[in-house]
Amino acid sequence: MQSADVIIAGAGIIGVSIALELRGRGAGVLVLDRGEAGQESSSAAAGMLAAADPETPPALRPIALASARMFPEYVRKIEGLSGFTTDFRRHGTIAFLDAGAAAPVEYSPLSPADLRHLEPRLESRGLSAFLVQEDTVDPRLLIRAALAAARRLGVEFRENTAVQEIRSGGNAVEVVTSCGMFSAGAVINCQGAWSGAPVRPRKGQMLYLQPGQKGLLQHVVHAPDAYIVPRSSGRILVGATVEDVGFDKSVAPSTIDGLLRSAAAYLPELASVPMVESWAGLRPGTPDDLPILGPSGAPGVYTASGHFRNGILLAPVTAEIMANLVSRKDPGIDITAFAPSRFNPART
Repeated sequence: MQSADVIIAGAGIIGVSIALELRGRGAGVLVLDRGEAGQESSSAAAGMLAAADPETPPALRPIALASARMFPEYVRKIEGLSGFTTDFRRHGTIAFLDAGAAAPVEYSPLSPADLRHLEPRLESRGLSAFLVQEDTVDPRLLIRAALAAARRLGVEFRENTAVQEIRSGGNAVEVVTSCGMFSAGAVINCQGAWSGAPVRPRKGQMLYLQPGQKGLLQHVVHAPDAYIVPRSSGRILVGATVEDVGFDKSVAPSTIDGLLRSAAAYLPELASVPMVESWAGLRPGTPDDLPILGPSGAPGVYTASGHFRNGILLAPVTAEIMANLVSRKDPGIDITAFAPSRFNPART
């Protein structure tokens, strides 16, 4: 039976970030994944670090803002260890809200002249425009860099190793997998949409466009019916739906066409730009749209899942919180609202 100080089930950005943090503190870490590391929701995300999004639940805002502040150093560390870029961009977001809608304090109003100055091709469609100091990262590049950084630090990965059971007992936790048995002093469930109840998949479809020249758009555009995310490569991402359809990852051409039409309503040039890719990912959702962070109730077993639309954003703060908990330290931030026990039927 192979053993480690900590076993992490799930090699998405949450699991890999926790592994990096624990390994940096000297722990021996083994990461198990049911498929190929980093190839589920982490590489299917848009990469908007939207901590001030009006749709962010109030209980989530403190750790979302804290994680956004951590992101530049988090990226610097990962890029330095891996030698890979993550396309971390600090150009900001132009947010469109319905006229009269309450805007977060982080949103700075833009006049029509301001909007034309920042993005001459952009149309507001009668909505109120705001500038938000938010960053973006390319999730595919981020997870590639994070995996390389973790491997360089000595984190071990076992791919195509599905976790079937986690058994807590005595001084160790046993993990039964499709490839045998493993044991550790602590196990963290970071399996995203596959974490088990109450986490459930929430499908999101999106697409990539490839303009003929770079510079068509500099800022992220976040509108009520679509968001548009430029990359340094010149590609432009358009997303995304939120669908409760189980583990269905199929792409519906009609849905993709609808997203493209919505985006082109704000940036008309997009209507004639070639689409080069479309895909769907499964976000890990919870009944209250809040993540699950903390001890599961069984000795030595923890959960870090249910990050829904904010998995990329919350990776740095989740890594610090979970590493502190596993090390028997204070989490460093109030995580009461995210306790796994809130879904215990006995408390209802």
